[in-house]
Amino acid sequence: MDKDKIFDVIIIGGSYAGLSAAMALGRSLREVLIIDSGQPCNRQTPHSHNFITQDGETPEAIAEKAREQVLRYDTVQFHYDLAVSGRRSGSDFEITTQSGDTFRAGKLIFATGIKDLLPAIKGLAPCWGISVIHCPYCHGYEYRSRPTAIMANGDRAFHLASLVSNLTGKLSIFTHGKADFTDEQAAVLAKHRIPVVEKEVHEMVHEGGHIRHVVFKDGSTFGLDALYAGIPFEQHCKIPEMLGCELTDQGHIKTNAALKTNVEGIFACGDNTSMMRSVANAVSSGNLAGAMANNELAQECFLK
Repeated sequence: MDKDKIFDVIIIGGSYAGLSAAMALGRSLREVLIIDSGQPCNRQTPHSHNFITQDGETPEAIAEKAREQVLRYDTVQFHYDLAVSGRRSGSDFEITTQSGDTFRAGKLIFATGIKDLLPAIKGLAPCWGISVIHCPYCHGYEYRSRPTAIMANGDRAFHLASLVSNLTGKLSIFTHGKADFTDEQAAVLAKHRIPVVEKEVHEMVHEGGHIRHVVFKDGSTFGLDALYAGIPFEQHCKIPEMLGCELTDQGHIKTNAALKTNVEGIFACGDNTSMMRSVANAVSSGNLAGAMANNELAQECFLK
């Protein structure tokens, strides 16, 4: 790889959104570099669902096929490394990696995802993405009609309950402390016979990531097959903020309809921009970001 080369676009993050963006750009003959650290957030998830033509496939198999197809385009290159810093360099951007390599491009696309801030509950981390899950669209069908709980409180728990109750009649809510529902919300939960357990969760007993039961702080237990967890998150990559990109109140990178950030020349796509956290959405938004970056490059060149 020519490290002195100035690329048209550097894509930071080489999972579904980044690869989809790269395909759109490669098909427009743009010189593209994808930088990826090889640590996708769904690496523990056994199967991907709700993605037409790929339903039930493993996440790695989807990503491997995508890399193979994207790298058939001669103008696209893939670099395994961790991007750690970025800065303006004249009219371009300069990205530096953990190994000390530096690359330049006229445009950036951040497809870097988010980092889940898992609570310090024994047994939770090995279950994350397997039986401790975040999305009923991605995983709910597989746990239909089975004993299920939601570990969240307030509006977040109430919203999840409205979705998950359609999938199972064996639903409970663990508020991990004192419940925080309005009187109206509590009445709705009672009407649907969804018990609210105000105990703190101490441990998740599992076999190979599959929950068998939870242990509360008082030593009591509760048998389960699946747990939806409202887990806080942060941006997986800090470079967008280094370069001045704004975040939403929820912590996502703020973009417009064309997936442009507030910083000229920078786009973002995938989980780092949206609460719709799925492979299908990542692919869709990546495709749009790639097309919009290409459109901007085309207009700049055509109107010179």
